[in-house]
Amino acid sequence: MPGVSPERKPSAARDIYAFGITSLLNDTASEMAYWVLPAFLASLGAGPTQLGLIEGVAESVASLAKLFSGYLADRVPRRKPLVVGGYLVANAVKPILAVVASWWQILFIRFADRLAKGVRGTPRDVMVAESVDKNRLGSAYGLIQSMDSAGAIAGPLTALVLLARYGAQGLRLVFLAAAVPGVLCVLVAVYGIRETGRRRGNQRPEDHPLGKGNVISRLDRAGVNLPGRFYFALAAVTLFSLGNSSDMFLVLRAQSIGIRVALAPLLGLVFNVTYTLASWPAGWASDHFSRRWIAAAGYLIFAGVYFAFGQAPSPMVIWIAMAVYGLYNALTQPVLKALVVDAVGERVRGRALGIYFFVTSVATLAASLIAGELWKHYGAAIPFYVSAALAVGSAALLLIKPNQPVWLRKI
Repeated sequence: MPGVSPERKPSAARDIYAFGITSLLNDTASEMAYWVLPAFLASLGAGPTQLGLIEGVAESVASLAKLFSGYLADRVPRRKPLVVGGYLVANAVKPILAVVASWWQILFIRFADRLAKGVRGTPRDVMVAESVDKNRLGSAYGLIQSMDSAGAIAGPLTALVLLARYGAQGLRLVFLAAAVPGVLCVLVAVYGIRETGRRRGNQRPEDHPLGKGNVISRLDRAGVNLPGRFYFALAAVTLFSLGNSSDMFLVLRAQSIGIRVALAPLLGLVFNVTYTLASWPAGWASDHFSRRWIAAAGYLIFAGVYFAFGQAPSPMVIWIAMAVYGLYNALTQPVLKALVVDAVGERVRGRALGIYFFVTSVATLAASLIAGELWKHYGAAIPFYVSAALAVGSAALLLIKPNQPVWLRKI
């Protein structure tokens, strides 16, 4: 068939499922460690300030990696090595948490983990977009997100079992056990994912993106146009991200009102059950209805959840709010990625996704640092009220139909 890679069509469905399985296994490993990290930090003498620094630095390096990998994904002929390498590094460093003795060592491990995630995330999302028709994009992202959050159910459950069996001494064992799904994830990525990009065998050596000249300078000379509607949506998402601090603050807040440390993984389980069940339907709905309205509804749900955490009248309210929080993620994570891809042309999907991930990650870095300082100086409730207010404003901004001013069209 002219103009179509002979490998692309047969591998399309296989890639979607392979990406889903790798996400499931990787998130199983990640969430085993993630939901016990605040308790582990506390056992090392660290508190909210150190947590904010760790998560902020981790997300900042991820944002830079996403930006670079987004530019690279539009230029290199093979994206699979970026994806496989990202999964390999992330799952190699997690078990090292079992032997750390200080909070600053955790900082370096989270740095490597988030760097690897940043490198693999944008190329993977571009490969997903290349594997399906545009009218099934939301469903594809939603399916992968459902499998990702299913792993986030298996992870906390496994951690909960280990903590119930071994108590506080089981914290380090949780990190070691995360190596098992991590190894399986890398194997599936290596043998299950097929390349979707175009082959570039007819390029001259000096035209190859990794050949003559600096990669970033070559990309900057490309003069790629991005529409104003992309930047307008980006502004709304960035405002929201300034209030979207690390979920570890939700765990700390839950513990501050009496939910035991050993139940922290169960908070993750409650959240991810809703996330798993709702992600694919939300993605499907975004293929048939307005993606903006669906994402705005997710922001309003986020505002309600964070307001409830600020009030924190009882542990029961926290458990209910945590379950509803999964619905916010389902209505935004796959839907916003599809919205970004819809807004731009095929040749600049990587760049657009990279910019989107970069800007929102930088804002999330600021959110985690701000939340830590607000908690420290004004009390536990204030960061949650601020986040709720920003979410309401972002939902309203997302629903405004943007014009496309000329000065926003070129980067």
